Amino acid sequence: MMQRTDALTLDQHDLLAPLRDQFALPDGVIYLDGNSLGARPKAALARAQQVIEQEWGHDLIRSWNQSGWFDLPSRLGDLLAPLIGAAAGDIVVTDTTSLNLFKALAGALQRQASASTSAARRIIVSERSNFPTDLYMAEGLARWLARGYQLRLVDSPDELAAAIDSDTAIVMLTHVNYRSGRLLDMAAINQMAHAHGALTVWDLAHSAGALPIDLQGDDADYAVGCTYKYLNGGPGAPAFIWVAPRHQASFDHPLSGWWGHAAPFAMDPAFVPATGIRRALCGTQPVVSLALVECGLALFGHTSMAALRAKSLALTDLFITLVEQRCAAHPLQLATPRPHAQRGSHVSFTHPHGYPVMQALIARGVIGDYREPHILRFGFTPLYTRFVDVWDAVDTLAHILDQQDYDLDGERALVT
Repeated sequence: MMQRTDALTLDQHDLLAPLRDQFALPDGVIYLDGNSLGARPKAALARAQQVIEQEWGHDLIRSWNQSGWFDLPSRLGDLLAPLIGAAAGDIVVTDTTSLNLFKALAGALQRQASASTSAARRIIVSERSNFPTDLYMAEGLARWLARGYQLRLVDSPDELAAAIDSDTAIVMLTHVNYRSGRLLDMAAINQMAHAHGALTVWDLAHSAGALPIDLQGDDADYAVGCTYKYLNGGPGAPAFIWVAPRHQASFDHPLSGWWGHAAPFAMDPAFVPATGIRRALCGTQPVVSLALVECGLALFGHTSMAALRAKSLALTDLFITLVEQRCAAHPLQLATPRPHAQRGSHVSFTHPHGYPVMQALIARGVIGDYREPHILRFGFTPLYTRFVDVWDAVDTLAHILDQQDYDLDGERALVT
């Protein structure tokens, strides 16, 4: 069985290990929740001070021009583009994932409705286990349109082939499932959807920054995602939206705010959409939070997505192996696929007392999170997670389970 010294040796030979020094990680904490909120890049503190003290405090409104505030959504989009297989000029960082998903869904439905061959398409296909906000946004849009749109849910990706047919307008999926960590085959699903005349909308919240993505090469139609998980943009940091170049000229959505106008400061009473992806913008941008996103994105310039993916798989392989060795006597069930081609960068185990077990881990400095039903979720961010963190986390988990050292009667926090 692997020993702690073996994990330390792996860290000594890890070419990505120096990147950990770029993050502000508290002593005595093993942070395995970067799939929910990424750690703070050290540079973010100085950048926030610069924006608040100099650009806002001293330069005031002049900073929209002289500090480049106006172009931040596009400039950040260009930094993000190589990480997800997009081209410069095809993505903007803006708004929230939910709002961007609404725009993408609305744009895709409008495109389908305007196509003479798809007048009867009224079905949005998704997974029942998709992240709830994605399903809520689709339900809400279908309800408000009041044209017979319906959400068709499958219980497994294996059921998609039977669910997608000539009535399907959109296939809306999350690339890596937030509960199980299952990674979907984007290229194959895009091909399947297109064969039936459907469009695809992808949520990259749990894959952007964690594994290689090729939106253009895999022939996706629309994609959204957040920047505060593996991209380390900060709590509630602005999200992003990508529209395939072939759809941009006709992309239309109901949130036609002035920032998406062709000439916002012309103050024209009639809306004229900007050319390209900037038409996906809506209202005035949150400059302080946008500025911090750049600190997280800049770190990816020191490595490659292939290297990050290789380390991610090594970390999750080790975690699964150690849990199954050290905790074999306990009712833990692996919820994450074992095959690398089907695994994201977090690992989920179920346990009948998942919530109190996770709270016991957090109390001992091993921070993961909990998701219903009964899921202990552990995220591995290759930029800063060490192999010894994996060993120590499993050692702590084994001790808690062996001693039954968790509180079954504890009150649940609002955020789990």
